[in-house]
Amino acid sequence: MNSRPLLIVVSGPPGAGKTTLAHDIARAVGCPAVCRDEIKEGMVHATPGFAPGPADDLSRRTLPTFFGVLELLLRAGVTTVAEAAFQDRLWRPGLEPLRELADIRIVHCVVDADVALQRRRRRLADDPVRRAHEAAVPDSVTEHASHHHAFDRIRIDAPWIEVDTADGYDPALEAIVAFAGGRG
Repeated sequence: MNSRPLLIVVSGPPGAGKTTLAHDIARAVGCPAVCRDEIKEGMVHATPGFAPGPADDLSRRTLPTFFGVLELLLRAGVTTVAEAAFQDRLWRPGLEPLRELADIRIVHCVVDADVALQRRRRRLADDPVRRAHEAAVPDSVTEHASHHHAFDRIRIDAPWIEVDTADGYDPALEAIVAFAGGRG
């Protein structure tokens, strides 16, 4: 057993399968998953007429709330899975102060840009709550691929693993949980 809780960070570009994997890891480890998008979706209920956009008010409010929840859980000694599509410029400043509270593991999700685009289009069509994040997905495959490939991974000094989510998980969930230090 660790003397400190684990913070298992699940990251990657939009449509890379992060949220599904984060919840699977949390169930396998036996801990909560804190997902940035789920926090924002909860805020939408108290914000009538909200319209998403680049750097909208809820996105700005979600960032400190997300990291505040993580800090609260870690200070209480709770191993936690944290998931967001943040790039390094947002992850690093939020994670650095948490290093004194937890052992951090990074799980980076990867998938081809076309698969990510199909997933984003499908979830926007199937789940109206997703509109809290994006009113529309880029129409241009080229534009989407450009953003997808430009995703700037977390660059902190912590063990990391890359997981391909195109068809299940590669490596398998058991190996991911073992890497993260869970009981899997």
